[in-house]
Amino acid sequence: MSDRPTLVGALLRAAPPDRLPEVVADHLRRHYAAGRVEVLLGDLTLTGLWPLLELGGPAGNALAVRCFGSQRPLVDIAADANRAYLPLTVWGERLGVLVVQTTLPSGTGLTSDLSAVADELAVALRAADAVTDRYRRVIRRERLTMAAELQWELLPGRSLGDERFLVAGQLEPAYAVFGDHFDWTLADDRLTITVLNGAGDGLDAAVLTTVAVNAMRNARRSGADIVEQAELAGDAIHARYGGAAHAATLLLEIDLIGGHVAAVDAGSPRAVIARERDIQPVILEQQLPLGMFGETRYEIQRFRLEPADRLLVVSDGVHAATPGGRAPYGESALLTALRRTRLQPATEAVGTVMRGLREYHAGADPDDDAVTVCLDWRR
Repeated sequence: MSDRPTLVGALLRAAPPDRLPEVVADHLRRHYAAGRVEVLLGDLTLTGLWPLLELGGPAGNALAVRCFGSQRPLVDIAADANRAYLPLTVWGERLGVLVVQTTLPSGTGLTSDLSAVADELAVALRAADAVTDRYRRVIRRERLTMAAELQWELLPGRSLGDERFLVAGQLEPAYAVFGDHFDWTLADDRLTITVLNGAGDGLDAAVLTTVAVNAMRNARRSGADIVEQAELAGDAIHARYGGAAHAATLLLEIDLIGGHVAAVDAGSPRAVIARERDIQPVILEQQLPLGMFGETRYEIQRFRLEPADRLLVVSDGVHAATPGGRAPYGESALLTALRRTRLQPATEAVGTVMRGLREYHAGADPDDDAVTVCLDWRR
């Protein structure tokens, strides 16, 4: 059976981008005696798994949810048929779960083959997302605002990782976010992360953030360091808005070999490090937000991560949230939520922190949108 996962890769590359689930289902029925096959995708908030082949409500199967959270294959053995749950993941980003019911006997070889099929499907789904709306329609459970449409289109993904690190981010409210944003890129042994908080509301804030992110990407892709990225973005924003709008931004460049971090702190996003059972704020001297003044110059500050450290970065919609006049969420409630994530991967930890923020609001609508980014350095 070892050549069959390779075969499905070729079939997916030849298939129309909106028919990938059907191609995989047909392949599994032909070669793995599959009965029911389902492709489940995680929604924008990653709180539900939704079917592509049998459209309906979210998948309530606890094994599918556990597979998605643990990122490990699971097999439910029954007398009539076995049901395998395989994570759909590409470069550390969780897309969903492939569910395969088969009469073949379970075993390491079968699970390995089905996992390889799931990996091929995940890569194909990620590539197809740029040229078909089928999969986005499933993961959107309500209509996005125009501002949110801009922000989600601008995101690099929701997680990224390999054997060295795992980073994950989450935006809320997912369907009406406007100015908050995160970005990241990996090059050799360096991971660059930015967290932004664009001033203003609605579409105006989203457009401002779009200018800032693309200016930093333009500089970065030309070989500029994070100081030059900040300065080019600041000049671009000031040229467009004349100082009437700005973007508070934290730029980080992380050496994935030694854990050295270079930082440009240009505003309100805050960072903390969870090290074993201790949580400490990253103390940086704040510089001017991007675009507040023309030709602003920035300086790099440095700190270091240790193996197994967790770095959490949050926008002011998280750390400065004061619902009902309560103390800011970042003073103690954020640390409590972060401690709950000790045994969770970064992909689950961001959701735990955001759920804590929602609970802190006690049902009241937040005054600001929010972004959380969590990095686990595994060295």
